[in-house]
Amino acid sequence: MSNLSLPKEPNTAVTGCLDSRYPEVYSSSFAAEGAFHTPMPIQTTSKIWHNGNLIPWEDANIHVMSHVIHYGSSVFEGIRCYGQPVGSAVFRLPEHMQRLIDSAKIYRMELRYTLDELCAAVVDVIEANGVAPCYIRPIALRGYGEIGVSPKGSPIEVYIANFPWGKYIAGHGGADVCVSSWNRLAPNTMPALAKAGANYMNSQLIRMEAEINGYQEGIALDVNGLVSEGSGENIFVVRNGVIYTPPLSNSALSGITRDSVLTLARHLGLTVIEQAFPREMLYIADEVFFSGTAAEVSPIRSIDRIVIGDGKVGEITKTIADEFFGIANGLKPDRFGWLTPVRVNASEPVGA
Repeated sequence: MSNLSLPKEPNTAVTGCLDSRYPEVYSSSFAAEGAFHTPMPIQTTSKIWHNGNLIPWEDANIHVMSHVIHYGSSVFEGIRCYGQPVGSAVFRLPEHMQRLIDSAKIYRMELRYTLDELCAAVVDVIEANGVAPCYIRPIALRGYGEIGVSPKGSPIEVYIANFPWGKYIAGHGGADVCVSSWNRLAPNTMPALAKAGANYMNSQLIRMEAEINGYQEGIALDVNGLVSEGSGENIFVVRNGVIYTPPLSNSALSGITRDSVLTLARHLGLTVIEQAFPREMLYIADEVFFSGTAAEVSPIRSIDRIVIGDGKVGEITKTIADEFFGIANGLKPDRFGWLTPVRVNASEPVGA
């Protein structure tokens, strides 16, 4: 039996993420609501890019009657800029901005800007603010025009902000997570390939349920009960030296970091299989980790209070994380052309 200090057993009146497989190990007391919530206050910067112009941060406002507020009509991206030994660089900028364009197309939002223009705008706002490393949030939304479900007559506004942001998933040596009672969106209901603001109402339910039950994150199943992804991350499972990840058809987002992990794993000669798999595969895995722009490469220590492997970060997870962070921080060759240079010196030293 493991001696790891895992989340306490929540009261059964709180639904979801409950497990009583090891009742002799865990206290029956409440896990305090929000005990594993990681505060993420926004650190303001000077400028935000809006429809081709840099405007003061405090002027980046929308009207309360804007279409997006009532109907969730936005698509967005999350991108990271990493410090380098000299200057800084945005990780996989063109791929992120292409996904923004693709998401907008799915939702019939006509963007006035080309891929190159959007990429240049990201660089402009980072250099204007002089903040790196940082998180970048481009968003296209339907603004103030008409009321009603149909978005016709509501203008499309594009904003790009950047700000300092650190670790997304708490946990030293791996996160303690649960399988959520909330499923991912069923096919042909909401398009999972679009990174749309409305989709993240589902993510909020998954994350809030996990936190209220004392976990750092939740894992969602798809409509058929197969593993899909985390609330804001893709998921990978390692068993007998083989890496598995759910295919996009399991209602998973086409993650840029997911693609990076797949590329790195194959380059390292590891066997990778994109395959649907059941919930119980998570419990018998040797290693499990999340990937995502916010989460980066984050190991998982336990799922539903079942310890993964020996409870330590696995060797394959370590190897992929070392490659990922080595390239992102400019400590290893950018062999895949993933970095876009930015003329801002990093405020934090680059370390392995």
